[in-house]
Amino acid sequence: MDKSYRWLQLRQADEQLKPLLKQRHPPRPSNGWIQTIREALGMTAVALARRLNVRSSTVHKLEKSEADDSISLASLRKVAEALNCELHYALVPRTPLETRLREQAKLVAQRNLLPVSHTMALEDQSVTRKEQQVQLELLAKELLDANWRELW
Repeated sequence: MDKSYRWLQLRQADEQLKPLLKQRHPPRPSNGWIQTIREALGMTAVALARRLNVRSSTVHKLEKSEADDSISLASLRKVAEALNCELHYALVPRTPLETRLREQAKLVAQRNLLPVSHTMALEDQSVTRKEQQVQLELLAKELLDANWRELW
């Protein structure tokens, strides 16, 4: 893939995710959103089952699977529709993707330089901290200019 296209793709993804990075979403209730919303509406499991064309025992299984983190997105989407809710699904990076990529390049660069630094120190050829930092930055840049798959 063309290097400029990769950076463009990364920055576009970061731009799309930017609003989500700033949002704070409430934590999922311990019994799950399905049961919480259903009960808040005063809706019985039987009533939700009718809307889903399933048995009430299936509703309880869905609620339990959501609380256990084992519900499928397809099932969650159907239940959300039956409850007249929207399902929002996103993986929200803790930091911008570009920041994460640059941090990973530095980590790999440090890992690659460590044996060299050690050997140089053993041979009494060690370099200053400043020189090590320059080497680290240069290697990280080289890694970012190369195939990003090598970073992982």
